[in-house]
Amino acid sequence: MTTAGGGAGAPDFLALVKRRDRGKLKLYIGSAAGVGKTYRMINEAHDLRRRDTDVVIGFVETHKRVDTDAQLRDMEVIPRQRIEYRGVTLEEMDVDAVIARHPQVVVVDELAHSNVPGARHRKRWEDVMQLLDEGINVISAVNVQHVESLNDVVASILGVTVRETVPDWVVASADQVVNLDISSEDLRQRLREGKIYTPDKVEAALRNFFTDENLTTLRELALREVAGAVDRSREEIVRRETGEVPSAAPRTVERVLVAMSSNPPYTAALLRKASRIAGRLNSDWYCVYVQTSDERADRIDSTVQRTLVENIQLAQTMGAEVVKLEGEDVAVALCRFAVKKGVTLLIVGQSKRSRLHHLRKGSVVERLVNNDEGLDVLVVSFDPATPAGERS
Repeated sequence: MTTAGGGAGAPDFLALVKRRDRGKLKLYIGSAAGVGKTYRMINEAHDLRRRDTDVVIGFVETHKRVDTDAQLRDMEVIPRQRIEYRGVTLEEMDVDAVIARHPQVVVVDELAHSNVPGARHRKRWEDVMQLLDEGINVISAVNVQHVESLNDVVASILGVTVRETVPDWVVASADQVVNLDISSEDLRQRLREGKIYTPDKVEAALRNFFTDENLTTLRELALREVAGAVDRSREEIVRRETGEVPSAAPRTVERVLVAMSSNPPYTAALLRKASRIAGRLNSDWYCVYVQTSDERADRIDSTVQRTLVENIQLAQTMGAEVVKLEGEDVAVALCRFAVKKGVTLLIVGQSKRSRLHHLRKGSVVERLVNNDEGLDVLVVSFDPATPAGERS
């Protein structure tokens, strides 16, 4: 097992903890369940305690793994909050109890977890954000397929729809990111030995999700995600110490803009694509919706309006600055905004309008591609299986 993002040259987490401002976040990223994230976090907690750090366990799910259970025996574990939901008692991390205890460091597993209704927050990553705001340092973990902008990639390549996700900005905000890397064959062997799932689930897992091809793909995604985090961390360290962006890693694109349609069946996929591009370029990005007079709230279909709001919220969770403009000429409004904000790359979805419509009213996409402002335009095509209807 090897790590990336936590090796030579990376800041020691204890050194980060000693900085007296907002809490620091250390994030372990793995390619799949069973790579050892939970075990590694608890092991680090033991190490921090030996170094006179006040550390507790906020929430850890051991999945009855013997080695992991054994590690918890002499650790301080914050009692869980018990919540009644539909006649069943469920357990979640007790955020208020952690804040009241106020340790230097708390271990919080499964960052993408959705909390049961009745908990303080809807998602565990929101719990973690509150702990950080309270000045508590957090060590957490997530599998790479739970990163929001990778949702479509995982669905298209692996055929798996991941329901629980973590916004990209949460991952990007981590002060230290570590990849727990294990070969696909070693992980499959761990599965066969009963170290990941119970024996009755092993064969199905080997045939479905834990195939060699799937695990290799996820491993590559995890390595790329951590590589991007390391680049961001390096740039932040240089900027903090010298006030300059390192010349070895120049920004090739200052800002990115994605044009969001009012008729949005493709928009979620477009936003995820834009988020990945902005992340790789380490650049700011905007999500811009141009509302024409035909798209006012009293004229637009309620279903379309609801989906539009959902996509705006999705863009915000992925770290975009969402801007609504008004105007009759969508292409002109987008270009003017791009020039004003120093945008050099504009991302737009491929037009699904009929040829007759383009002949009669023209194409926004074609006008953007042929702009006179020096903007580079990336036209994103969509899977033919995706619902049609995107406005361009």
